[in-house]
Amino acid sequence: MGLQVGFNLWIEREGQVVLSLWRVRLLQAVERTGSISAAAEEMDVPYRRAWERLRESEERLGLKLVEGQVGGTGGGGAVLTKVGREYVARFERFSEGLEALVEERFEAAFGDLN
Repeated sequence: MGLQVGFNLWIEREGQVVLSLWRVRLLQAVERTGSISAAAEEMDVPYRRAWERLRESEERLGLKLVEGQVGGTGGGGAVLTKVGREYVARFERFSEGLEALVEERFEAAFGDLN
């Protein structure tokens, strides 16, 4: 098996992660599924980890990304706040094309070794 490149991207505040590719995927899953629990299941992570990462991001940013909904016939749920959707959109714009660029640069630098 040849060399492969790994790529991760995150944004920090005071040395602590506030948004990352993984956290944005989690937020997108919350929006898509309507709950943190379903989003965690979709991403194959424990609910507690998903919940903790969302809370960390909110505390570090000083704003609410996810709004819980209580009750109803199907129980509670969660949706992204307006600002949560805006942060997801901005991160998507920021990260668009970076993975392809990293792969291209990797191929240029290491392609002859594979």
